[in-house]
Formats: sequence, C-alpha cells, structure tokens
Amino acid sequence: MRKYYSIVFITIFCLSFQFVTAQDRDRVPLFPSCENLELAEQKNCFNQTLQTFVSDNFQIPEAIKTAGYRGTVTVLFAVDTEGKAQFLFADAVYPELIQEAKRVIGMLPTLKPGVNNGKPAYQKFTYKIRIPLNEVTPEETKEGIDRSFRLDLQKKSNELDSIKSLPFNNPQFTSKLNIPFSHFYYSWFDKSLNQMGTNNHTGSKPYTYAEVSKYFDIQAATVAMKKDRKGWWGRKFWNENFFEFQGKDYWFTLNPFVDLRMGRTNDFDNNSTFQNTRGVQLQGGLGKAIVFTTSIYESQGRFAGFYNAYAESIAPSGGDPAIIPGVGIAKRFKTDSYDFPSAEAIITVTPSDFIDLQLGYGRNFLGDGYRSLLLSDGASPYPFIKVNTRFWKIKYTNTYLFLKDVRPEVTQERTYASKYMANHYLSWNVSNRLNLGFFESVVWTNSNGRGFDSNFINPIIFYRSVEFTSSARSGNAVLGLTAKYKFNNAVTGYGQFILDEFALGDIQEQNKSWRNKYGYQLGVKYFDAFKIKGLNLQAEYNRLRPYVYQHSDPLTNYGHNNQALGHQWGANLEELVLIGRYQKGRYFGEAKLNFGIRGLDFETDTDNFNYGGDPYKNYNTDRPFDTNVLVGQGNKTDLFIGELQAGYIVNPVTNLKAFAHLMVRNFSPETETLTVKSLQTTWFSLGIRADLFNMYFDY
Repeated sequence: MRKYYSIVFITIFCLSFQFVTAQDRDRVPLFPSCENLELAEQKNCFNQTLQTFVSDNFQIPEAIKTAGYRGTVTVLFAVDTEGKAQFLFADAVYPELIQEAKRVIGMLPTLKPGVNNGKPAYQKFTYKIRIPLNEVTPEETKEGIDRSFRLDLQKKSNELDSIKSLPFNNPQFTSKLNIPFSHFYYSWFDKSLNQMGTNNHTGSKPYTYAEVSKYFDIQAATVAMKKDRKGWWGRKFWNENFFEFQGKDYWFTLNPFVDLRMGRTNDFDNNSTFQNTRGVQLQGGLGKAIVFTTSIYESQGRFAGFYNAYAESIAPSGGDPAIIPGVGIAKRFKTDSYDFPSAEAIITVTPSDFIDLQLGYGRNFLGDGYRSLLLSDGASPYPFIKVNTRFWKIKYTNTYLFLKDVRPEVTQERTYASKYMANHYLSWNVSNRLNLGFFESVVWTNSNGRGFDSNFINPIIFYRSVEFTSSARSGNAVLGLTAKYKFNNAVTGYGQFILDEFALGDIQEQNKSWRNKYGYQLGVKYFDAFKIKGLNLQAEYNRLRPYVYQHSDPLTNYGHNNQALGHQWGANLEELVLIGRYQKGRYFGEAKLNFGIRGLDFETDTDNFNYGGDPYKNYNTDRPFDTNVLVGQGNKTDLFIGELQAGYIVNPVTNLKAFAHLMVRNFSPETETLTVKSLQTTWFSLGIRADLFNMYFDY
C-alpha cells in the first residue's frame, strides 16, 4: 500500500509540475509592472503599458500638428533574449515621425524577455501609432495592439513585406564603381576629361563613374540612346539591366553577358574561328561607402593561327596547352580549340572624400595611350589592393599586386611560384594644361620565406631604398614618368618614360650599353577631329630598348603568367599606332594601323643568344654583346597589322555590341627559323559581345 501511495504522489507531482511549467512555455516580454500577473493577463498588460509609454513619450513635431495631419506610423520592433528593445523599421509619410518612433522605441526599459517553448526568445512586434494620439479610444488601442502582437513560431511577420522597391534611377552612373576599361568605351568621354582647366587625373585606369560624372553625364548620354520599347523583353534587351533593384541606400544589378564570334582566317589548316563566352555580372552598392562588382564567365574558342601559336608559346607548366593573353590559362577543348574560364571582382570602400580602398581580382592600366609601358591590361587578371588618395591637384595611387610565374623551372609540387609587386603613382596637375606623373615599382619573390614584405606597405616611402636595404638586391625596381599637355580643348599630347636600369658612365660615353634599359612613348589625341562630332583620332609611337622588363633572376622580371606587365610585345621594339574612332548614336566604327619592328631571338643551334626581347630570360646569360646594343637587334622582324571594326550598340546600359571585324596582318622576319616564320593573315569575324574589357589581338 505504501508503494502504491508513493506512485500516486509522484504521478500527481509530475502532472502538477508539467501544468505549471506549461503555462510559462510561451509568453510575451514583461514590463516590471506585469510580472506578477497571471498568464492570461500578461498580454493585455503588455499592450496597455506599451500604449501608455508611447502616448507619454511620443512627440509630434509642431509643423505636422499645424498641417493637421491624420494618419498612422507603422513600427516594427523586437525584444531580444536579454529583454532589450530594438527598433527595426518604421513607415510614415513624414521622415520626422519615423525618427520619433525610433527614438521612443529606444527609450523602452529593459523587459523580462519573452518565452517560446520554455526558452528566452527573440520576438518581433508590429505596432501602429495613430496620429493625432488623442483620437484613439482605449478599445481601438487594445484591438490594434492585439492584432500587432507576433510570436516568431506562431504567426507570420511582415518584415519582408516591409522591404520596398524604389524606382531604379541607375545609381551606378554616379557611384564609386569602376567603369569597365575598354579603349573604345573610354573614348566616349575622353574629350570631356581632357578639357583645359579640369582637375582630374586620366593616367590611372579604370576610372570610377564618380570621377567621370563630374565632367560627362553618362546617364544622360545613355538615356538619349533609349529605344521606345514597352514590353519587358524589349526594355531589357535594348535599354535596361536584365535585373535591377533599388532600395533605401542600396542597389544591385544582375546581367548575363556574352562574347559570341564566328570567323574565317587563312593562316592555318582549319580556317574557321569562333569564341563562345557566356557569363554573368553582379554589381551593387551599400550606402555611399561600399560598391562591388563581380563577373564570372566560361569561354571556348579557336582563333587565327598566329594568335593560337602565341597563346601556346606562353603555355604554363603542368600540361595545359596555352594561356589566352589577358584572360588566363586555357585547357584543351576538342582537338584544336581552348576552354578558358575566368572571373573578375572588385569591392571599393570609400571612408572619406579623399580616400578610397579597392580589393580586387582584375587588371590595371597606367597612362593615356593605347599601350602602356609601365602597367598594361594585356596580362592575365591578378589579385590586387589599391589605395587612391585625392587632394588639391594630386591623385596618389598605391597598388599592391600578387602575381604568378608559371614556367616549369620554378614550379614546385605542381604549385606555381608567387611574386609580388608594389607601385606608387603620383599624378600632379601642374597647370591648366600640364599634368606630370611619377611612377615607382618594385618586384620581389617569396625567396627565404619573405612572402609579402610589410616594408612596402608604407604608401609614401621610396621603394628602391627599401629593396636595396632589405633583400640584398633580390628584387627588381623600375622608375617611370608620365606627362600630358593640353594644347587646346581638342588636341592633347601625352607620353611615358620607363627606366628599368641605367649606368651613368655608359650614358656619358654614348656607347649604347645594354645596361641602359629604358623606353619611351609619345602620342597625340585629336577630339571631334575636323569639327566632326564623335570622330576621335590618335597617333602613338612606342620604343623600348633591349632587356627592358628582364632581370638577373627571371622570377623577379616585370611579368605575370608568362606575359609582360608593360608593352604586350615585350621589349626590343618600335611601334607606330594610328587609330580612328567614330560614334553617332548607337552606330560606331574603328580603324587601327600598327607598324612595328621587333628584335626576336633566333633560338637555333648556331645562334641561341638573348637579344633582349623576351622578358623571361636572364639578361646576364647568353647576351651577345655589351655595347652598341640597338633596337631591333637579333632576328629583325617587320610587323604590320590593319584592323577595321564597325557595329551597333544593342544595349548602352550593358555595353552590348553587335560588330563586324576585319584584320590584315603581315609578319616578316629577316630569317625564318623553327619558331619564327613569315606569315600573312586575313581574319574576318562577326559577333555580339558585352564590351567589358580590352581583348588585344594585335600581337
């Protein structure tokens, strides 16, 4: 019997305990005055106490009272697991009412947190404040608050429904987002940036929309090209982003993009060419301080024979057949084509009006010309950090690059060698007409576990002195100078000078020593030539002495992914480039002529000398002579390239273009070898592409 009573007692105790605790498994947060009430009364107490608190503390601005406004303020707030109230959102006609609601919610005292399933819970509430306050009866107030009560696990919150879309007004066109660098696209606003007296800096590219919008209204120019299309597909194809959304202080766009080409060439057995690129680009902005863009694309292609041969001549170790210049490593596709996926991304943070910080994976360009001797966009993308500082008449750019050497001799355990580059570029607007730029760069490797050397993080230090004192001359320092002079609003001259190494004694002796490694560029631009609006002409001469970009250790040369980071041809060259571009509305055309002389290596059993054109050779090894070193030495090769392109801008917002392209190329070495042969090429292609970056075929 005693055992039976014990069982009954334990059973009654357990049932009683479950009954008591069940009452406290789900309840609202409690104001101090509500804690001792029964569960059924706690909800009403919460409603009434909240209403009293809001009525006592909410202050309607006098201007709104005077206007006789009648309406509601819808407030979304939460009480966290510690009992602290958090303002989430408010909707009202007047911004002042939203700010007042935020202030009052912030004044709520610390509550005893709500409970869900017996545990402290984060709970959200929707509460409507009717204006004027004294027009709400106690019955209406109670009913309104009762309806607004939400338990996360019981009823639906309207937080998602409160997110509103604003009309999309193309905020990217005035943001700190980078404008995709295309020579033709940049020529659209080049004249506006080169007006006399403008305090901008055109030597460091890509530009941001914010930089350009001060002088050229890209949005207005884009709107002027809009077609009258009412349907969704028509607007998206001809005028708009595929997907676009703008909220309060944030926006983003999503666009698919293509580069589809079909062509014919005469310089290899299979004379058909193609490129099939599909990708997607996401861009966005968060407030005024953060913008971002990322592009991912997958490509297959087969090009003219000379281009295929060059891509395979710079193939990486590991068995992949080629590197597509400016894109990256390619895998084999079918038997004679390439598969070359790639991606680019950049995020820009602007902490002040003077500084912006960029973290990216892409390319950079220094100079006002078609080519750059200092830093070009012809090599594969790479990770980088960039700091832009603007003040007075100065723009100061610090760039830190993370590069790769993919040659077999430096590949270990199937891992490519790492190298690093740090650049300073100071651009100074000396007067209304003259701009000068000062460039300094150093390249170093991960030898002795050096890694990324923190000595170079200092943005104003002299790199050459740091390299000399910290690494026993294991690095490679380069100096440069840029200049631009505006003759008038229609004609601008520009130039560059690169100094890789020099010996003062040899310069004084005028013996044309190999150690005098330098090059220069001279160019001129003529905007709206002959008073024809939209016609821009350009002439440019480039000259690089032998052994520029080379180093005593090829790992620290001026290159990345088997490509030079300066002029795409390497060194030991002369080049004249003539360019004409024209655009009227959506129609455009371009003509370009390249006349070049290159000094190539013979690479034969009888002549295996290094004549200074290949950046990936050691300038101390197999050098044929030390003095009387001339541009074009070695296997002197004449090169002519003529290109014509005409097309139609399908969508100006995404820069989607339909085009026809014709290239005529004549490659004529003095001596034909196994690696260098005379070749005449005619290459015609048709296509449609999103013009998001420069893809150079003039090799």
